[in-house]
This record gives sequence, structure tokens and C-alpha cells, in this order.
Amino acid sequence: MKIFTSAQIHELDNYTIEHEPIKSIDLMERAARTLTNAITEKWDKSVPVVVFAGPGNNGGDALAVARMLIEKEYQVQTYLFNITGHLSADCTENRKRLCDRKGRPLLIEVTQEFDPPRLENGMLVVDGLFGSGLNKPLAGGFASLVKYINASKADVVSIDVPSGLMTEDNTYNVSSNIIKATQTLTLGQIKLSFLFAENQQYIGEVRVLDIKLSKEGREKIEANFTMMEEDMAKALLRPRNPYAHKGQMGHALIIAGSYGMAGAAILATKACMRAGAGKVTVHTPKRNVPILQTTMPEAIVSIDREETTFTEGVPTEDYSAVGIGPGLGTSEQTAITLIAQLRRAQCPQVIDADALNILANRRAWLQQLPKGIIMTPHPKELDRIEGKCIDSYERLTKARDLAERLQGYVVLKGHYTAICMPDGHVVFNSTGNAGMATAGSGDVLTGIITALLARGYERQHACLLGVYLHGLAGDLAAQELGEESVIASDIIDYLPKAFLKIKK
Repeated sequence: MKIFTSAQIHELDNYTIEHEPIKSIDLMERAARTLTNAITEKWDKSVPVVVFAGPGNNGGDALAVARMLIEKEYQVQTYLFNITGHLSADCTENRKRLCDRKGRPLLIEVTQEFDPPRLENGMLVVDGLFGSGLNKPLAGGFASLVKYINASKADVVSIDVPSGLMTEDNTYNVSSNIIKATQTLTLGQIKLSFLFAENQQYIGEVRVLDIKLSKEGREKIEANFTMMEEDMAKALLRPRNPYAHKGQMGHALIIAGSYGMAGAAILATKACMRAGAGKVTVHTPKRNVPILQTTMPEAIVSIDREETTFTEGVPTEDYSAVGIGPGLGTSEQTAITLIAQLRRAQCPQVIDADALNILANRRAWLQQLPKGIIMTPHPKELDRIEGKCIDSYERLTKARDLAERLQGYVVLKGHYTAICMPDGHVVFNSTGNAGMATAGSGDVLTGIITALLARGYERQHACLLGVYLHGLAGDLAAQELGEESVIASDIIDYLPKAFLKIKK
């Protein structure tokens, strides 16, 4: 699913109007009917409704919704804010349609002073002040109105976007001047800003409403952002040759675990095996060998010459892919060995955890990384590499820039993990849950992506499918165990079910 910017959303609206063809006022009517149905599904006629409509097309939607709610015998008060004396054409038409109704519905047009209605628990506010076209923070009277609404105990349903929230970049927005919705009824597609953690306080429960925008228009408009969904995962998953042997399923190398961090090596190695690699070799310090041989009898163990740290590089001619970093430690000798290992590897590589921390402390080394490198940082690891970020949008921008600069892949982990491509495209993952916020979860992801690379998947496809499977396994684990009880090894245990679910 493509995720469009505010400019592209406007372009798609215009394409639909031109090619369906349909008048803009009729498209607004269609949207309002869909919005009204969604509202009436959640709130019945006993709930008093207050509609706040702005001067643009978001306000036109709100006025049309007010009219349709009245037709369904809801008790509705409507406030239209016309401070500048200029309404959009469709907002003007919907004001006329509302006022032309028999019985003169309660419409108060605000041009100067505003005496706000009392908002109480058990009431519903329909927020139609500003939509996806907003490009600067709210100020003055609108900011005061937002604060007044947020201070009330009324439920708030926002049309398309909570007023005050911008569709993409809210880095320099004013938090207190953004509506905090109970529910956001967004039109056509999810908005980019909805995917960022700090914006969850504004959007509440999100429903994406289909208002039948042009399918052809969606296909023609090039989007920099996409949402990874099950149909994409199904298309990427390769069937396993019934006559395959282990030599054809790839030989993966995992370099992980300092003394005391053998668990990281175990998790990455076990995940790599569960994700279908034919053979897995794990390179680790001497003291980790007994526990690895006991817990992972299926793996081959390559023993570092040192007792407790990674100090000896591994030739990669015989390997199909390398995953490096989980629990590795950050000593000077480990750092020197790491960069030598990364530079001379002759196969695809995934770098995570301490490997990223080492690079963050020696940023000049980034220039030595081979093209096609895959990095899997969590937000703090990305901040260490690229500098502290104000918010998620800035962090995403830096991750995209890093992927383009390195001509590699940056998998920025989070609720909607973002896979940043060398060409600047970003794919957000749709699977995963809060139960996966647990130690070792990232080590599991490293193992999964490494296995897919070893099996011959292209780097891009290994990242996309690996992240999706990782999240899906976490979802299946949470369904049976509860989010609170999920641990990293559970994600590995539910990988088989994740593969089966995609296949079916």
C-alpha cells in the first residue's frame, strides 16, 4: 500500500475528479456519507454532537457530516469558522445545503468573537477544522479552541487528520495546539505522521475509510513510502525445492557473543536456523563454546582464539551471508577486527547491535563499508551514528540519507519498522506488537535476515520479508501468550507458524 504525501493526496483527489469523472462536491458527499456511517457505528443518537468546521474542504466534509447526522435524527450543533471571510467553494456549497434544510438546523458562523459551547462527558466533538493540507502550526484563536477541546471530557472524532497535526513533518509543531482525538477517520490511506510514536497521543483509534479514490491514479502516482502487507510477503516467499539439500539452502555465518553475552549469539543463530538456512556457523569466543554446543547442536561452532572477545576475523569465501554484532562487545581489539571483517567480506552482510555501536564511535569507518550493507539499528543506535534527533520524522530522514549515502539498507526498528532503501524509498512494516519490546528481539531479526540472504534472497527482499516474518511471529506469540509474556526466544518458536500463515 502506497503512503502519499499531502501534495500527492491532493493530486489523487484531482485525478479522481477528472477521470472518474465526478464533481468535487459529489466526491465530498461520498466521503461525508462514509464518515457519517463510521460515526453512527460507534455513537448512537443519544449522544449530543458538536461539529467544528474550518473554512477549507475539511470543514466542507464536517458540514456535510453535520447535515447527514441531522437526517439520522442526531442532536447536532455546528460551528463554522469563517474568520477571513473566505470559504472554499465546496465548503460554501455545504454551508448552503445545511442551511437550506427544513427546521433551520443550529449553525453558528464564527467571524470574530467566539463563545464556545459547553463540552461534557458523554458528548461527541466532530473535528473538521483543518485536514491534510495544513503546513504550519495552529496559532491564535484556533490554538485556543484546540486546547479547549482537549481539556474537555467529550469524545473527539477527527476527520482525516486531527486538526493541528501535519501529514508528514511535525518536527517544529506545537504539541499543545494539536487535537487529541478519540478516533481518527482518515480518508483513503493512512498518513505518514500516523506511523510515528510521538503522534499516537493525537490520533487515538485510527480507521482508514475507503472513499473509492481512483485505483488508476494510485498506480500512476509514484510514492516514496509504502506499507508492507501480507500480499507483498506472499509474493516474496520462495517455494522450497522438494529435492533441495542443505548445500543448496545456503551457509550462514553468525559472528556474535562476547563472554557473558552468549545468549545473543544463541538467539541469532537459532533464528537463522529456523528461518531456513541450510547450515549455520557461529563464530564466538572460547568461553561461549560449551553453552552454544549444548543449546544449538545443529550449528557449527567456529572458535575465536581469545577467551572472552571477538579478535579473529573469519574468511567468508565459503559463506553465503554474514550476520555480525549481537553481544559482540566494543573493545578496541574487537573494533579493529570488526572493520577488517566488514571490509573483506565477499558476501551480503547484516550488521547490528555492538557492531553499530563500534561504528558510531568511529564514524569515519562508515566510508569503508561495502555497498549493499544492511544495518538494523533501533532508534538510539541510529542516533549514535547520525546524531540525536528531535522526533521520529527527523530520525527517518537521517536513516534514509544514511541508506542513500552508503548505498545500503537501513532497517530502522520500531512499531512500524522502516526499511530504507539505497534509492531513497522507504517501506514500513505492518506486523509486530509491543510485546516484542524485549531484550534479544533484535538479535532474532539479525538471524532471520541473514538466513534469507544465505538462501539467495536479494538484499531488498531479505529485509522486507525478514522484518515481516519477525513481526508476524511476534504477533502469533502475543496472541497465545499475551504481549506482557513474550520473550525473544518465543519469536523464534513461532517462526514456523509465521511461514505457514504466509503460505496459506
